[in-house]
Amino acid sequence: MRFQVRLASIYDLDTLVPLFDGYRQFYRQAADPARARAFLAERFAHLESIILLAYDEQGAGLGFVQLYPLFSSVSTARIYLLNDLFVAPSARRQGVASALLSAAAEHARALGAARLWLQTEQNNASAQALYESLGWQRDDVFCDYGLALAKPASS
Repeated sequence: MRFQVRLASIYDLDTLVPLFDGYRQFYRQAADPARARAFLAERFAHLESIILLAYDEQGAGLGFVQLYPLFSSVSTARIYLLNDLFVAPSARRQGVASALLSAAAEHARALGAARLWLQTEQNNASAQALYESLGWQRDDVFCDYGLALAKPASS
C-alpha cells in the first residue's frame, strides 16, 4: 500500500472525523461523529493540537496521530504528548502506524521539542511492541495518577 503523511488542517475534518470516531470506539466510547467533529474543530480553531494524517493515493484517510504541547519544568523544554494514534482496521500492518510515529517525532523535533510522551493501556501489547520497536522506552520510574474533575458530557 502506498500512502503519505502530512500535517492536517481544519479542511481535513471530513477525512479525520471517521478515524477519530473509530479511535474513540476502540476505547469503548459510543459512536458519535458529531461529537468527534466538534472536538476536532475546536482543537483546530484554538491551535491546541497538531494532527498528522496518513492518506492513500486516492486521498482516503488511513490513520492519524494527535500531539498536544506540554512543557517540562525539570528539563525546561517543550515536550509533546502523543495522545492519539489510530489506524483504520483495513490499513493495519502496512506500516501506517510506524510512519505516523516517525512523522510525529520528526515534526516535534523540528519544533524544538525535547521528547514525546505517550500512554497506552496495559493490555495493548501490539501497540507496546510497536513503540518499543521504534525506540520508545517504557517508564519504570514514575507512576501515573489521574484525578477526575468533572464528568464529561455523556456520549
